Amino acid sequence: MRILVLAPLIALAACVRPSAPPPAPAPVRPAPAPTPAPPPTPAPLSSDWRDWPITPGTWSYRADPRGSVALFGEPGSEARLTLRCDRQAGRVYLSRAGDGPASSMTVRTTSTTRALPVRPVQGATPYIAAELGPRDPLLDAMAFSRGRFIVETAGLPYLAVPAWAEVARVTEDCR
Repeated sequence: MRILVLAPLIALAACVRPSAPPPAPAPVRPAPAPTPAPPPTPAPLSSDWRDWPITPGTWSYRADPRGSVALFGEPGSEARLTLRCDRQAGRVYLSRAGDGPASSMTVRTTSTTRALPVRPVQGATPYIAAELGPRDPLLDAMAFSRGRFIVETAGLPYLAVPAWAEVARVTEDCR
């Protein structure tokens, strides 16, 4: 008997209209990308070049058929600065990566500051080069500068290069 009483109630419950589905959530708008902060303004350089940051890189040395070469730069990339001894020509070439209208390159050491005339050298990477005699006192000044020397060329960033043994080694190879 209970079933007879419950059956109409169950049937009646089945006839109840289901509740409306919940409303769809509002579309999510992506948050706007944050505006990147501007790069920090580099600190102004000290008036004393001996306080300027060293250019990233390291020296490497190798002998080659013409004499020897010291290369300064970051591993796996083109050299930023090159010092080459050409024994047959009896010349030392100081080259830096870059091109432009520069007519001179200034080298600053603890004992000497000198502007050198340059000429463009075209290749896979353009360079500008200065030519020196193997006994030029500037080469010794670069080798024995206290900690670093600077190479400046108009229109290109300065190079603050450590005064490591590779500079003296190339110079001596040409003497």
